[in-house]
Amino acid sequence: MKVKLAVSIAALAFMAGPALAQDKPQLAFVVNAASDFWKLAEAGVAKAQGELPGYDLQFRYPAQGTAALQNALMDDLVAAGTDAIMISSADPKNSIDAFNRIAAQVPLFTTDSDAPDSNRIAYLGSSNTLAGVQAGEIAVAALPDGAKCMGFVGFLGADNAIERIAGFRQAVEGSGIELVDVRGDDVDFARARSNVDDVLAANPDINCMVGFYSYNPPKIYEALQAAGKLGDVTVIAFDEDPITLGAVREGSFAGTVVQDPYQWGYQGMHLMAKYLEGDTSGVPEDGLIIVPTKVIDASNVDAFEAELKERIGG
Repeated sequence: MKVKLAVSIAALAFMAGPALAQDKPQLAFVVNAASDFWKLAEAGVAKAQGELPGYDLQFRYPAQGTAALQNALMDDLVAAGTDAIMISSADPKNSIDAFNRIAAQVPLFTTDSDAPDSNRIAYLGSSNTLAGVQAGEIAVAALPDGAKCMGFVGFLGADNAIERIAGFRQAVEGSGIELVDVRGDDVDFARARSNVDDVLAANPDINCMVGFYSYNPPKIYEALQAAGKLGDVTVIAFDEDPITLGAVREGSFAGTVVQDPYQWGYQGMHLMAKYLEGDTSGVPEDGLIIVPTKVIDASNVDAFEAELKERIGG
């Protein structure tokens, strides 16, 4: 009898364990592709987890940076009991139906790359248009005599890319600086490098390059260094890859426009937790929560890098 009772108690404990774990609401942050850029957002989510012990926070990468795999990942999260999702859309225009399907089941928020035509509740991230303007202003200051620029980006169709490019064009209008074209790579790092190599070989008149995604400037740096043209081509960057910051420090890059993905992760988790608790005060009427971007140049790169190291623990 005692043995049977002990077995019964153990069985109940085994069944109650998962049930109790599942009682804790689950929040997920889904990125658009595997990139070191997202380490800061992941650190922000980890910081929020320490302040939200009643929630289970997840940081998820799709197997590849495609809309189909992103959407499949969201379906899996919902099926597993996730209560709210924040996502950086790889292809918002072709994901509306999928986003609306998810939004009909759990609160859906966007970050980094918005999907404004979907039923997402709010976007938390940069104003990519204003970030593009800042990049254009770096170019205007660095190239007073004008220039021919080539841009490089991951997803040509993503809202963040479209808006950054538009902002850059807006800022350089009338300055003699021309953004001749933008080459996409679909977050294929080898292709990102070969795109730069191809431009160097086929377009000798290009004397300015703009890396619109975080990994593009390092690939530009590698290609220019290999070609012996580092310093001959003016480079305007986005984000805070260590190679990019080193290039800004040594003067090889004119500057970089940095976002604040740490705050996207940190604020995003708190926003979703409050929303699930019935507090919608953090959602503005226009659905846009803008985290400012800033320009990093040789004058402030050291202080900025020290802040980054503190956030991610060195």
